[in-house]
Amino acid sequence: MRLQRILGLVAALGVITCICAFHTTAAVIIPLEVLGHVNIEQLPTITAQSPSSLIAFPFDESFPMTCEAKGNPEPEFRWMKNGQEFDPFLDPRLMKEENSGTFVIPNNGNLTEYQGTYRCYASNKLGTAISKEIEFIVPHVPKFPKETLDPVVVEEGQPFTLKCDPPKGIPPLQIYWMTISLQHIEQDERVSMGLNGDLYFSHAVEKDSRRDYCCFAAFPRIRTIVQKNAMSVIVQTSTCQSSFFVFTRALFSSETSMMKYLSLTLCPLSVSPTPQVEWVKVGHRLPIKAKLENHGKLLIVPRVEQEDSGKYMCKAKNALGEAVHYFTVTIEEPPEWVSEPESQLSMIGSDVLIKCSASGTPQPTITWRVNGVPLQEAPAANRKVLGDTILLRNAKASDSAVYQCEASNRHRTLLSNANIMIMSKYDNYSAVEGKGVMMHCKVFSSPPSTVTWSKDDSSESVEGPRFAVHDNGSLEIYSVEKGDTGQYTCLAKNTEGSSAIDTMLYVKDPTRIVVPPEHLQILIGTTAQLSCLAEYDESFKNDIELLWEKDDMEIALNYTENSRYFVEDGILQIINVSHWDQGVYTCVARTPVDQDTASAWLIVLAMLFKSVKLKWNPGDNHNKFIIEYEESQWEPGNWKELLRVPGNHNSAVLKLHGNVDYCFRVSGVNSVGRGPSSEPTERYKPPAAAPDKNPENIKIEGHLAHEMDINWEPLLPIEHNGPGLEYKVSYRRQDLEEDWQEHMVKRHSFVVKNTPTFVPYEIKIQAKNNQGWGPDPKIVTGYSGEDFPSAAPDDVAVEVMNSSVVKVSWTRVHKDKLHGHLGGYRINWWRLRSLVDSKKSHGDKHTLTIPGDRNHAAVPGLTPFSEYSLIVMTFNGRGNGPGSHPVNFKTPEGVPEKNPVFRVTDVQKHTVSLVWAPPLEPNGILTGYLLEYQLINDTEEVGPLQTVDISNPDTTKWTLRDLEPVSKYKLYLRSCTTVGCGLVVSEECTTTLETSDGAPCHLLPLHQIGFVDRKHSIKCPDEKAKACQSHRVLFSSGLASIHGGISTQGWFIGLMCAIALLTLIVLIACFVNRNKGGKYSVKEKEDLHPDVESQGMNDDTFCEYSDNDEKPLKGSQHSLSREIKAGDSGDSLVDYGDEDVQFNEDGSFIGEYAGRKEKRVSAEIKATVQTPA
Repeated sequence: MRLQRILGLVAALGVITCICAFHTTAAVIIPLEVLGHVNIEQLPTITAQSPSSLIAFPFDESFPMTCEAKGNPEPEFRWMKNGQEFDPFLDPRLMKEENSGTFVIPNNGNLTEYQGTYRCYASNKLGTAISKEIEFIVPHVPKFPKETLDPVVVEEGQPFTLKCDPPKGIPPLQIYWMTISLQHIEQDERVSMGLNGDLYFSHAVEKDSRRDYCCFAAFPRIRTIVQKNAMSVIVQTSTCQSSFFVFTRALFSSETSMMKYLSLTLCPLSVSPTPQVEWVKVGHRLPIKAKLENHGKLLIVPRVEQEDSGKYMCKAKNALGEAVHYFTVTIEEPPEWVSEPESQLSMIGSDVLIKCSASGTPQPTITWRVNGVPLQEAPAANRKVLGDTILLRNAKASDSAVYQCEASNRHRTLLSNANIMIMSKYDNYSAVEGKGVMMHCKVFSSPPSTVTWSKDDSSESVEGPRFAVHDNGSLEIYSVEKGDTGQYTCLAKNTEGSSAIDTMLYVKDPTRIVVPPEHLQILIGTTAQLSCLAEYDESFKNDIELLWEKDDMEIALNYTENSRYFVEDGILQIINVSHWDQGVYTCVARTPVDQDTASAWLIVLAMLFKSVKLKWNPGDNHNKFIIEYEESQWEPGNWKELLRVPGNHNSAVLKLHGNVDYCFRVSGVNSVGRGPSSEPTERYKPPAAAPDKNPENIKIEGHLAHEMDINWEPLLPIEHNGPGLEYKVSYRRQDLEEDWQEHMVKRHSFVVKNTPTFVPYEIKIQAKNNQGWGPDPKIVTGYSGEDFPSAAPDDVAVEVMNSSVVKVSWTRVHKDKLHGHLGGYRINWWRLRSLVDSKKSHGDKHTLTIPGDRNHAAVPGLTPFSEYSLIVMTFNGRGNGPGSHPVNFKTPEGVPEKNPVFRVTDVQKHTVSLVWAPPLEPNGILTGYLLEYQLINDTEEVGPLQTVDISNPDTTKWTLRDLEPVSKYKLYLRSCTTVGCGLVVSEECTTTLETSDGAPCHLLPLHQIGFVDRKHSIKCPDEKAKACQSHRVLFSSGLASIHGGISTQGWFIGLMCAIALLTLIVLIACFVNRNKGGKYSVKEKEDLHPDVESQGMNDDTFCEYSDNDEKPLKGSQHSLSREIKAGDSGDSLVDYGDEDVQFNEDGSFIGEYAGRKEKRVSAEIKATVQTPA
């Protein structure tokens, strides 16, 4: 028995105290192996674990994560990965072992997800032991970057270096320099390889010229060798000879080494002629064990010790002189135990000291844990930490635990588990009459002791066939009798002395079930009773337990008003029996020393009157039959399908609901269709019964912070099975051990008031009518009402990606501050001002919603060269939490927007005057304008593109000169910043035949006059309105004539007729050519000659205006696209309205973006046309 074993250990401890009396201490220390012999409770101890680093080499079949431990009870294992719980049994790909913490990761080619730092925890009820951290490393295949290496050109006699720059990989790393044909590059005093893998040439000679210098990096542990692209060296012959002596850049100014080996490298020399190298330890002699390699350039000190630290000097000298370089060497050491904590077994009331100290360089940091938990997280009133020692004052049994000490510096971490057992010194044994008992007496002595047992102060040893003293000192009594009760003494004696310990044995009456439960068959919905009566020792009248189990699972008895299980006077009552109650019921009568059991079957019988057998006479040629029913209470006259049966059947058993007035009919179906139905049967109404089912689709919601709304799908009227349907709503906190709260309702919803905010609840709904209860309901889990989050995200940071997009990051809000289900995060931002001027003007607020648990997002659509303010908040189902502290940031310059106004104000024979307005959003500091124009006539070819760079940003008008008369021009204008030029705005205009003194006509584009058909109108100055109205412009074959005083001349009329005739001939020729297929596409013609109606041109204008972003004409595309490409922002975004926009996983465009464009105001410029000075 468990209690007997514990008492046996007590006796053993008493003997130990006596035998070792001349070594009196506060704690008795016994090896853990001894505790195993007496089979008593024992703290867990890690017995096997994986190494600190476990590398997943690609050629291995699997990778065991080993964790084995011993203890009593048997330890249970759990794993942590990267500080989070990790259960290997949830991953079917992992191979597990029973009663072990070890699992095996198979090499299935997808190991990256298992990479991380693991730690094993072995626990039983006494404490927890932990393994050291095990890092599972999945190495990547090292690769040199793909690159094109330029040849190294060096003059003869000059030094040079070939860089290797090997990729990172699993050490050790080995570097080789070879040719393409795998011939080693010869190294000597002139050519040598540094510790970093670079190949150094102290001076170049002609034979160094070659094209196949290759650096090979070998990683033996992963059986991989990678090669860098071949490098070419060209040594140019020098006409003059030069000698020099220079130290090149030092690779290391100091070195740090652990206690394995130390290597000091001489920085490669740029020397000609090649020097001699000498090593010196400043102030001391070089260590005897030191050796030189690499032609004296490498000093190696194996198995370094602290006295090897100091200052080293390398000296290089030749005929030209000498130079020196110094190395400062510091020796560091990983942690080593000075005093490793030891396992102890101490008595209750003693003081326990646990000491842990370690040495190393840097000095190791000591970290304490108890049962795997940091010491500060498991406080104890009687525990103090004094330097490197833990003191347990007046130790209690509850202080038994596994203490862990970790000593770590940057080189290594040491872990030690110390099992601290606190036990009582003496106790008694209890045995059951007729059973056996073992009383232990474990002795430690030298020389070995002789152990004898006596009873009731008798000097004679106990003897007889029922008594046996084992070699380990334990006394076993077979078939204990009442007369064996009494005091027993264990005496241990050797040549050095003797010691004794006393213990009491009490013999108890056995526990017996005298009235066992009987097998029972019972109808569903009724009450079952199972009896169980037991006899036991009178001394256990306050300790006897009478328990019931169903199918080996203990039945929980809560004795509430609506509980279905009651135990009274040894009788188990099961109210409203259902099919789920069927099974094996076991009565358990238990005392502290023994128990007895008895079992019986409970079989639940169904009520047969809720089913009927329907028969019919089948006709011919039926594939199947359809049985329908109609009930007269809720939907009379409405026939519904109940069952389908095969065509070779002529009967069927129908399962019915109680208290429903049924009638039935049958119809046949074959490949042609469905036949007529039979005559209805007579009505049949099963008696009322308890409900067969409970409500489904239970929904738990919380609309208010301190309420929980429970809703469910009610039973259909036909499913009531009888009158008086009600629902029992039961709920309880999931995180607390409390009784069910129950309420009876008739509706299909219930509101729980005064709940804590957002805590988990267990809910179940059970149906009931006048006949009884429905089956046991299933338990569902939900949460009470949410409240607004109470914390804002911390560490909000903004990273500017480009002129219109920034990346925002933050620290997630802790789940305890969410007070609900995390909906996500929202970013609110607004524009403070444009950086062009200092005037602050708060813009509209914009919102970006990021669903889910994210900690970054990209904010798009920002105006370049502006200052913004931004806050971040979290939200749940209730609403938004508080905003973070505002973060201000500035966007860089971008390209300007399109000029809102660009028009021609005056057209003459050789000049065109232009006026424009600056962009409403310059997106930076304007540096000027780019004005371009080119000749376009009604021909396929266009003239060259002419460019005017206007460097004064204040210029808003310009006159183009030296133009061809009576010619059509295309004009382009863009605004520019230092980033580039913005979008283009264009205009077309035709020069006149003669210079006009009349007032010019002012053309207003669509956005200024608001015409929907995008046509243009003529606007004339008031003072010259009449003069302007006297001018009409005619377009014909690209020529414009002015009708005024000359319009009545005969020669002019003749000229117009000739032009009209020529135009007709040209049109006919074009028509014929078009029918035959022209040499240029219709698209190009449309680009060159836009339709008059679509361009908004009327017969009274001679200037054309376009505010569209037109493509450049043929022959000018390259010049136009040059600035457009430079000024275009590849990451600029469209404007967003009040729409929900989905975004990518990378954080940009996540959630919904809300905002409004800033209103654009068109400005009209009225100015006198003039050429800027």
